[in-house]
Amino acid sequence: KAVKGGTLHDFASRFPATMRLFGKEANYLENYWIEILCYESLLDLHPLTYQPVVPRLASHWKISEDKKKFWFRINPEARWSDGRRVTSEDVVATWFLRMDETILDPSQQVMYGKFEEPVAESMYIVSVISNNVLWRNFQEFAGMSILPAYYVDQVDGSEFLEKYQFSMMPNSGAYILKNEDIVNQESYKISRRDDFWAKDLIQNRYRFNFDAISWFVIKDNATLPFEKLKKGEFDFFEVNRSARWVEDCVPEKIKAIEKGWLKKHRIFSDKPTGTGGYGFNMRKFPFNDKNIRYAFGFLYDREEMNEKMYYNEYEMMHSWFSGTMYENEDNPKLLFNADSAMHYLKLAGFEKRNDKGILINRDGTPLSFTINIQKTSAYMVTPVQNKLKQYGVDMQIVNMDGTTQWKNLQERNFTIYLHNFTGSVHPRTEEWFRSDLADMNDNNNFFGFKNERVDQLIKEYNSEFDLQNRIKIGKEVDQIVCDVHPLSFGIKRLYRRLLFWDKFGYPEYMVDRFVGDSQSVFFLWWIDPQKEARLEKAMQSDAHLPVSDVDFKYWPEWNKNNK
Repeated sequence: KAVKGGTLHDFASRFPATMRLFGKEANYLENYWIEILCYESLLDLHPLTYQPVVPRLASHWKISEDKKKFWFRINPEARWSDGRRVTSEDVVATWFLRMDETILDPSQQVMYGKFEEPVAESMYIVSVISNNVLWRNFQEFAGMSILPAYYVDQVDGSEFLEKYQFSMMPNSGAYILKNEDIVNQESYKISRRDDFWAKDLIQNRYRFNFDAISWFVIKDNATLPFEKLKKGEFDFFEVNRSARWVEDCVPEKIKAIEKGWLKKHRIFSDKPTGTGGYGFNMRKFPFNDKNIRYAFGFLYDREEMNEKMYYNEYEMMHSWFSGTMYENEDNPKLLFNADSAMHYLKLAGFEKRNDKGILINRDGTPLSFTINIQKTSAYMVTPVQNKLKQYGVDMQIVNMDGTTQWKNLQERNFTIYLHNFTGSVHPRTEEWFRSDLADMNDNNNFFGFKNERVDQLIKEYNSEFDLQNRIKIGKEVDQIVCDVHPLSFGIKRLYRRLLFWDKFGYPEYMVDRFVGDSQSVFFLWWIDPQKEARLEKAMQSDAHLPVSDVDFKYWPEWNKNNK
């Protein structure tokens, strides 16, 4: 039923430091949206099984019996946006660029350093050999977004960083980001390509439905995007604050909800909850001491905040792999306990207070540190700050824009930070916890985590093809990580809260099984002309539209019926 047309209006809370797919400062969520909408990999993941079996640039593939060598046949119809053919040489050139250390993105070398140099066996056949037999290798190589060789070969890594910071090479995907559609620090827009080479293939025919997707940047303001949604300037809005959802998104306060013009849904799916809370820089005082990290965990009163601030909408998180099959249910549950906190503070040498009421150690050093946040996060951090202060711990709040904040994380210029990252169905442990990344900038081991046993488990996890054995390994990693405590876990929810104007069509399942968020809106939804006309007429005549149940539970029901 999907039809093409119209512009989807969204917003972003920060302007990306770059528009590149990879390289220094390119691991923003916003970069990911651009990558998956504008560029293509060899294969894609099946939305139900999460296996790499959906053709993209590759029409055929083959795996050797020993699982070390892969072949891919590029679809001869594949074209770049400038009309040139996509060939095997593009795959080879992309691999070389990702392996160039001067792109200042070590995670690329971690991921693609598992392979020998790919070989262009012919114009359309490319092969690659893995250095080791790892279960994820095929998926990772097949999922590598490809760039055109005739551009890549003209630059080295440092030139790539500078030349393509805010401009794109020709791309092969359904959308394109044009230079004229980038307004620095204000907005950016991608446009659907009428000449997209694969638009009529069955796996694409009813996806990529919007003519354009536009992001307007609103920094450090949690209220303005919501107000713009209510005025119709934005088409949908993911509500992250429980207070807003429970108190403000009600018919009594928003006429559009009462009239059924603005739809309100909690959408349940199998999307992993990810990780959230407070991350510690274990390289620096005071969080280089495990006792301080534990004390923080016992003073972080998540349950009180859930009750008083979040209307008991959440559950407590106790795992790095929360909500996945890899979660270790035996992990310690660090909930608020003042006695336990004071015990660990004493072990760290903090027993006495100075004249300001701040704990000091034997050298007279106060237990004081700074957290950099965006102003919109103050409502979450201030209660934690106040609770810590009651027990002699001084956490100073400094407001900072998201771009600078992210830069400081990448350069390890922080002490503690608000951690909020999406999860994976099958978690990637190495990019977070490999010891050799701990002292390098520009990767996700923000904490400085080093553990020999985890390094060994990462290798075992990556080479284990049996899922049950892999789960066992993941649970041990989870137990060790939670013991080291580089992150004081926060709260979790198993659904996404969405508001959207009733002009959209979408599949019966609304969102993909393992995605469950805005990504499904970008890929699967469309503007329904009949609904759009109906909405306009209802608003002009002040008429009601149908109001459906708030909770949308297609995937939980599907799981029950498909055990």
